[in-house]
Amino acid sequence: MNVTAAERPPEPDAAPDAEEAHAHPARRFWSERRVPAVLVAAATLITGGPLLYDIVAVRADRPATQWRRNLADGLDSRAMDDAWVITGCAAAIAVGVCLVVLAVTPGLRGILPMRRRAAEQVRSGIERSAVGVVLRDRALAVSGVRAVRVTAGRHRVRVLAESHFRDLDVVRADLDAVLADGVRDLGLSRRPALTVHAHRPAKR
Repeated sequence: MNVTAAERPPEPDAAPDAEEAHAHPARRFWSERRVPAVLVAAATLITGGPLLYDIVAVRADRPATQWRRNLADGLDSRAMDDAWVITGCAAAIAVGVCLVVLAVTPGLRGILPMRRRAAEQVRSGIERSAVGVVLRDRALAVSGVRAVRVTAGRHRVRVLAESHFRDLDVVRADLDAVLADGVRDLGLSRRPALTVHAHRPAKR
């Protein structure tokens, strides 16, 4: 099987397009993360509500509930190297790290932000799957290309094309030019690198 490949990274020294020169920087979209927020709120309500009620009851000269006395006695009788204590601490640390990561990362990795000419313009984005569909259709329009598979990532777009006639180097050069224009026309805030592979179909 003959294979040719070419990688076309963004040219850092090239002069930017007129639109890119006047584009306002666009950041990634932040996920609302409703499910983690609901889980944290429910856990806080379930654990904090009874504890707060019991503390208020003790301050009002009422006896503490049995579950809090059992918990206090259990914590007082267990050593720091106890397996249950270590397991509980490890679980608390893991949950805390997950919550911190969710709080400081934007999420929505499947949506790529697009350029804006002004800060007050509505933010727009395009799904990575839609990027793959657009570039696949452009690649299929190249003469000699029979099948195309496009994988669109946040920083790189990989294209695997199958050509049943024409020279592979010529097909790859045409794909490289057509897909580079396609990536540029998408208007992404950060243009991803482009990797193009062309090969012959497997002989049966």
